[in-house]
Amino acid sequence: MSTLLAPRRNRQGATDARRAILASRGRFWEPGDLVLTPSTAHHLLGELESRGELRRVRRGLYWRGTKTPLGMAPPPTEKLIEALAPGPGVGPAGLSAANLLRLSTQIPRRALVSVPDRAPSGAGPVAFVSRATRTGRAEAGLNATEVAALEVLDDWTAVLEVTPNEATRRLTELLRTGDLRAEPLTQAAATEPGRTRARLAALLRAAGRDDLAARIPSPDPRTRQSALAALDAA
Repeated sequence: MSTLLAPRRNRQGATDARRAILASRGRFWEPGDLVLTPSTAHHLLGELESRGELRRVRRGLYWRGTKTPLGMAPPPTEKLIEALAPGPGVGPAGLSAANLLRLSTQIPRRALVSVPDRAPSGAGPVAFVSRATRTGRAEAGLNATEVAALEVLDDWTAVLEVTPNEATRRLTELLRTGDLRAEPLTQAAATEPGRTRARLAALLRAAGRDDLAARIPSPDPRTRQSALAALDAA
């Protein structure tokens, strides 16, 4: 009796899973989301992709969004980042960071996202870069804007479209208003490169937070001098 019922249960499970997927909108699906054997789950997801009911993001990850005449629309970049790199301390890097902070109008072809861990493989419009040694970002619970600020302070003139003085004023104002949280940034600074620490400490002093600037470990004199020279460049 059990051998006869098992195929029926499997068929019913696949039917229920198919129904749940087709009824969904705006979410990702993985084999582990389905109460099916791994092989059956992979087969079902692959079948629905071939029918245009799902969009394959990468192996084992599918998106169910809005169907268009050209197929299933891709997931929003924000949702894709959240799915592939969840948790605090994740945020834009490079030109993506400068653009978020309105320090550049350039929009890269692929969004560059830094993660305080091993970087997941890229997917579609998103590429990831590992910041595995900068563990303070996750420990301090930095949000995307705060991660972007640290990334810009690290790259600085390589990503700025405005002048360094304009960028300094912009970031200082964000610290003053609280749009960039000074306390978590100070906590995260301990695991950042020396040039980033020097520049963040200078911004904190300009924002009237000498108490926090004093808590940031100072880099060697040569690194500090070079970092601050770039910060104050005309």
